[in-house]
Amino acid sequence: MTEFRLPEIGEGVIEATVTAVFAGAGRTIDGNEPFVELETDKAAFELPCGLAGKVRKIAVSVGDTVKVGGLIAVIEEDGSPSAPTKNKKDSAATPRKHADEPPAAKVEKSTEREKMRASAPPSSPAAKSLARDLGIDISEVKGTGAKGRVSLEDVRTRAKDLIHSPVGANPSPPLDFSPWGEIEKAPVSVVGKISAERLTRSWKTVPHVTHHDIADITELEQLRKTFSAKAEKAGGKLTVTAIMVKVVASALGVFTKFNGSFDETHGEMVFKKYVNIGVAVDTERGLMVPVIKNVEDKNIIEISIELSDIARRARERNIKPDELGGGTFTVSNLGGIGGEFFTPIINPPEVAILGISRSSVRPVYDEKSSGFKPRTALPLSLAYDHRMIDGAEAARFVRWVAEAVEEPFKLVFEG
Repeated sequence: MTEFRLPEIGEGVIEATVTAVFAGAGRTIDGNEPFVELETDKAAFELPCGLAGKVRKIAVSVGDTVKVGGLIAVIEEDGSPSAPTKNKKDSAATPRKHADEPPAAKVEKSTEREKMRASAPPSSPAAKSLARDLGIDISEVKGTGAKGRVSLEDVRTRAKDLIHSPVGANPSPPLDFSPWGEIEKAPVSVVGKISAERLTRSWKTVPHVTHHDIADITELEQLRKTFSAKAEKAGGKLTVTAIMVKVVASALGVFTKFNGSFDETHGEMVFKKYVNIGVAVDTERGLMVPVIKNVEDKNIIEISIELSDIARRARERNIKPDELGGGTFTVSNLGGIGGEFFTPIINPPEVAILGISRSSVRPVYDEKSSGFKPRTALPLSLAYDHRMIDGAEAARFVRWVAEAVEEPFKLVFEG
């Protein structure tokens, strides 16, 4: 007999909620098929067992929360005699020996993640690192140690409360609209709860400013249509989003502040030497932001292929936790829905996010012909952290992006 336990599923992820169980006791499995579906604060995905044999025991059910290393099932592997249950000696299914202590690299990278407030309570380095990884404000964690010291378990308790309590939970009674008519209630998804918590914290702690501009993409649209077939043949889709991801990556190479983070605790600006761009994806469970890594090293066709794949898997609940982390800048395109401008909320520890709205054909005066000509306009909205970026820098950044799509050769010479 071999125990199938929850493996490490992502940096900083300590537990997952079971949303579906595909196998049953007595069923024979090949090890490659999905065994359970799990949902964390970062992703929802199907997890195979990795063991071939007969399922002897299912230790979880839908709605259960399983910690890393927790028992999911007991499998009688093919060819193995019935014997007392033992742990499978497999690194993928066994929790790290020191799971409560983060690797040194995690502590070093913490300056690139969301920072705790200066008024944070006393806490261990491990607790601080875990809180940052989970996107939790450690100043809001109640410490149970001496003099209110926050432990790892205190952070985990706070994370569990956020996941399992209603959004905006407080001592106040539930909203009651019964005097006015019939209502219907639905639980908020895990993704929705965590998103609400992070967006609220971002809006409260980051001084947002939004700068708007318009790019003329008439020529770009013609080029996009010309090369669309080539992208589709390669397995991607040449969308405005895919093109803008590459343009933004080039802009970040020129305006390095926008690819950084503001470390309020230590009074430092952190500049990243890599470009990982998150792309907001609308799913039935709420907004998810998968990240395309090292965009500066990829061409537009490669980006279009990866973007098509990662967006599809996000909607199908088949995204990996590590594909949702490590972003340095975010792009959010609402053009497929509508609208002209909007004010996107920054995703800390990032310091900026570019919003793209629906393009439209507008009459633009042409001095050469002394008349109006139809041009395709693309509205752009850049929200930025005013602690690190000032208005003039933001205006130059957006104008550079606009000119890059208006004059594609700009990327060749300056990007």
